[in-house]
Amino acid sequence: MSKKINVIIIGAAGRDFHNFNTYFRDNELYNVVGFTAAQIPDIDGRKYPAALAGKLYPEGIPIFAESELPTLIKSLKVDECVFSYSDVSYQHVMGVSAICAAAGANFRLLGPKDTQVKSTKPVVAICAVRTGAGKGQTARRVIEALMAKGLKVVAARHPMPYGDLTKQECMRFAEVADLKKNNCTIEEMEEYEPHVIRGNVIYSGVDYEKILRAMENDPKGCDVVVWDGGNNDFPFFVPDLMFTVVDPLRPGHELSFYPGEACLRMADVAVINKIDSASLDNINIVRANIAKVNPGARVIDGASPIKVDNPEIITGKRVLVVEDGPTLTHGNMKIGAGAVAAMRYGAAGMIDARPYAKGRIIETYEIYPEIGQVLPAMGYGAEKLKDLEATINATECDAVIIATPMDLNRIINIKHPTTRVYYDLQEIGEPTVDTIIDEFCKKHNLGK
Repeated sequence: MSKKINVIIIGAAGRDFHNFNTYFRDNELYNVVGFTAAQIPDIDGRKYPAALAGKLYPEGIPIFAESELPTLIKSLKVDECVFSYSDVSYQHVMGVSAICAAAGANFRLLGPKDTQVKSTKPVVAICAVRTGAGKGQTARRVIEALMAKGLKVVAARHPMPYGDLTKQECMRFAEVADLKKNNCTIEEMEEYEPHVIRGNVIYSGVDYEKILRAMENDPKGCDVVVWDGGNNDFPFFVPDLMFTVVDPLRPGHELSFYPGEACLRMADVAVINKIDSASLDNINIVRANIAKVNPGARVIDGASPIKVDNPEIITGKRVLVVEDGPTLTHGNMKIGAGAVAAMRYGAAGMIDARPYAKGRIIETYEIYPEIGQVLPAMGYGAEKLKDLEATINATECDAVIIATPMDLNRIINIKHPTTRVYYDLQEIGEPTVDTIIDEFCKKHNLGK
């Protein structure tokens, strides 16, 4: 028998595990000697557990920091490095490839053919070209359109397994209490909570073949599977209909970030979001780029109107704005809905949270100095959640604007007056999400 190919999978606790499960786990040609981790704090230093790794890996597989990659390639005699995380620039991807080549290893990317799982149910996928483009609100709109037809919708969220991987192999969320039961981080709650409050079941975890089969046989029933993507990754499931959201506040990113351009090229429907806050020139750049790489895609024009619980808490006040963490960090956004609300409702000023940062929040600002004065709602674990609470309460402000998809008041004690910001997709003109879903349901004989 020829020598096995030694592989390192370069990831961030998501796509990397999926690539392993679908392509490498039972593949006798390869020997996966390790994973590396980036983007997410505190996920290196663990092991991909033996219980999930299969018969070829009875000891599990170690997870290292990506910064160790050159040394690991040499010490573990690595033949091939497989890049397996998302929402990074093409320059970043090729920079990592240069590190691998200089250390003597091949560099590889896996595509949908070798990693997507086929469902027995119709699948609608919602993806984006960047984190923070508006994928979440688009997913909400699509699911509401499907549910309005009387369909039982079961969603799967792109993985965020930051805890005990064995326990997180296949997680089902049907009510808010399930969030606590599964020890969810803020980042997870932001994604799962809107689904369960709306009334549809959502799954997430590590093994997406197992997750998909559980979804298809969910106790509440399943007519349609919805893939609610993360970052700008392409779907883990084979889609029958795919939406990709583009962001005219970051024009050109749809052709310069990995694998966002792949998502755009794969899309049946491109959603140009935020046209109510972007310039016409930037909207036209994005529209031209869609036509350039995917001229057959149908295009939905969309706005993101914001709603605020209590505008009087903002008007004339010095406010601290708390925004969605990943959107500000590896999403590279400078402002979000909270900052827009502060300006729109006449805040006396936005208070810079950096001088008041505590504990691990200080570290976040150091790693992502471009964030600026808004506060990212980072909560990867109890320690960082405590530091977020301490930072908010130490900030000398009159009020706090919470612009995260879930209510922080439910999990931390904020001493300042607070108001929440909401944002939904609002289509302008035709086609609309309803138009697309009507056609999809007729094609697959679904619904009323």
